[in-house]
Amino acid sequence: MMAWAKTKIVAAVIGVIVIGGAGGVVAMKNAMAADKPGAPAAQPPPRDPQNDGTVSVGKAPPVVIKTEPQAGLTDVDPSLTEIKVTYSKPMKDNSWSWSTWGDDTFPKMTGKPHYEADQRSCVLPVKLEPGHTYAIWLNSENFGNFRDTNGEKAVPYLLVFETKK
Repeated sequence: MMAWAKTKIVAAVIGVIVIGGAGGVVAMKNAMAADKPGAPAAQPPPRDPQNDGTVSVGKAPPVVIKTEPQAGLTDVDPSLTEIKVTYSKPMKDNSWSWSTWGDDTFPKMTGKPHYEADQRSCVLPVKLEPGHTYAIWLNSENFGNFRDTNGEKAVPYLLVFETKK
């Protein structure tokens, strides 16, 4: 009887170790996958602080509502001298993050970025090359200085376009 009781205890301990170890491996894999950069996952809309479930533009973080040139175009005129991004809310002055996505994808700047009088449209003076692909992050995983007047970070946006040859 004693031997049988000891065997059951040893089996139970081994079972706990195996199950706990497997859970630890799964948890580690999930944690490592979460650390890898990838496309931003869709987030549920922000909730009101009083938790009443309402959503509004005023409560949401700023988002890009328009770009010039439009994202995805493949026939942008290379004589274009400004790239403009317009946000859903007034933005904090001198607060922007125009950043690169890869080598040779950021246009040559011909001046400093600035906001137009509406405080929602940020302009980047540029010189574009014909037959070139541009990819520019407006905020990114590493840079988040596009902020509204309350200091809330704008949702990252990747602007990609190509110029005509």
